[in-house]
Amino acid sequence: QLEFVESGGGLVQPGGSLRLSCAASGFALDRYAIGWFRQAPGKEYEGVSCISIDGGSTDYADSVKGRFTISRDGAKVYLQMNNLRPEDTAVYYCQADWTGVTVQTFCAHPPGYWGQGTEVTVAS
Repeated sequence: QLEFVESGGGLVQPGGSLRLSCAASGFALDRYAIGWFRQAPGKEYEGVSCISIDGGSTDYADSVKGRFTISRDGAKVYLQMNNLRPEDTAVYYCQADWTGVTVQTFCAHPPGYWGQGTEVTVAS
């Protein structure tokens, strides 16, 4: 059974930082491009950041550029989130690109199937 395990979310004040982790069971995560997506309350899913298999290509939503950094290390993918804002409040999910498109294309088209995610709340 394929499963993603997202962790690292929580409650943080504006300007704070969190580091999200993505692990997987049932398949080799390090063989796929991976993306972080989020769904804010009452909003559609959106791509936050995506990373290629070798880590050499990344993509970021304009709203997080300069604040978030995606990285991968073996069987995990991370999302370092700095200078968090209230508008970053959302449930964050990771997913694999099963189709082999570019990271830009992958991030632009949330896949439509999700695990449990990890909740991030930015509030004072």
